[in-house]
Amino acid sequence: MEQMVRNGLTITWLNGGVTHMDGGAMFGVVPKPLWSKAYPHNEKNQIELRTDPFLIEKDGYRILVDAGIGNDRLSDKEKRNFGVLEESSIEQCLSQLNLTCADIDFILMTHLHFDHATGLVKEERGQDVSVFENAVIVTSEIEWNEMRQPNIRSRNTYWERNWKPIQNQVKTFQKEFEVIPGIRLIHTGGHSEGHSIVIVEHEEDTFIHLADIMPTHAHSNVLWVLAYDDYPVTSIHEKEAWQAFAKEREAFFLFYHDYKFRAIKWNSQGQVVEVIKREKYQ
Repeated sequence: MEQMVRNGLTITWLNGGVTHMDGGAMFGVVPKPLWSKAYPHNEKNQIELRTDPFLIEKDGYRILVDAGIGNDRLSDKEKRNFGVLEESSIEQCLSQLNLTCADIDFILMTHLHFDHATGLVKEERGQDVSVFENAVIVTSEIEWNEMRQPNIRSRNTYWERNWKPIQNQVKTFQKEFEVIPGIRLIHTGGHSEGHSIVIVEHEEDTFIHLADIMPTHAHSNVLWVLAYDDYPVTSIHEKEAWQAFAKEREAFFLFYHDYKFRAIKWNSQGQVVEVIKREKYQ
């Protein structure tokens, strides 16, 4: 597991599984000759998208960002359609850290699409139950409302089986939620109406997770947004604003979906000055 350690702060990436989604959909109107130079694809035109939550440990709290795709939660058809070649091993990863799922205090859900929320639930003795039984699950009020009442388009990714077993653990917010001092979940919209990002500020360091308005390093161009986005112009404006915030602070960008990079820091001139790669690419 890859890990970033600062004085009193640890960020560890866990294995939440993997999907392979259509590259054209993931880069929207960007022509393939352009995006394919920035991100590799397979013979089906699919790109590898990890679904790897990261664990933030700070001030005695254990905070997970998103939840992966879980285990035995997808049908064979869903696995085939979403290119799922590997499922979650979050429990095993936590065990290597001498932790269990019961030790997680908060789960910050940037949004509740299936590839972020399916890992919240598991089947136990024939019933669906919460994986992280003691955690407060935080998401925006808008996102939570749409999760439970999806529209004709969003019902393909907001699944009842992912919210019913955890509904008593959910805490919602409107604009911004400070989980603990230095860690905030901020509503942006864009990818979904209720989409949020995560900001971590610790001593001299700033970390920013733009979730699915910048799902991979190849989406750093503000105009490269997903065809899946409900509000692509909002994604563009929010990404532009938060990239400016990150540039001022020379912040690390943290990734959930990137096939290769866990974190990247660009300097004020746009040059890469520090990276954390997945172990496969060390």
